[in-house]
Amino acid sequence: MAQDKAKKPKKEIPKPKAKQVLPFTSRNYTWFGIGILIIVIGYIALGMGSITLAPILLVLGYCVIIPISILIGEKKKKKLEVEPKKGKIPPTETKPNPINKK
Repeated sequence: MAQDKAKKPKKEIPKPKAKQVLPFTSRNYTWFGIGILIIVIGYIALGMGSITLAPILLVLGYCVIIPISILIGEKKKKKLEVEPKKGKIPPTETKPNPINKK
């Protein structure tokens, strides 16, 4: 029995998960809100008896704007390139010595 106690595996301590980032940004929520607004306007137009405007708005809201709001991603920021300062000579280059010229 003493051997059984010694062979028991130790309980593994779970590692803390990395900080989770929400997949949607304010840009996604803005487009989603626009889609919901278009859908609501489409239903209002449907209730008023519109047989042309209402279906167009509803299809636009459900099939175009809402999927765009889900699929749209973040804008990637461009890295700024560092340009060397003008007027300074890099240390690898040397000026020719006019005295040693023949």
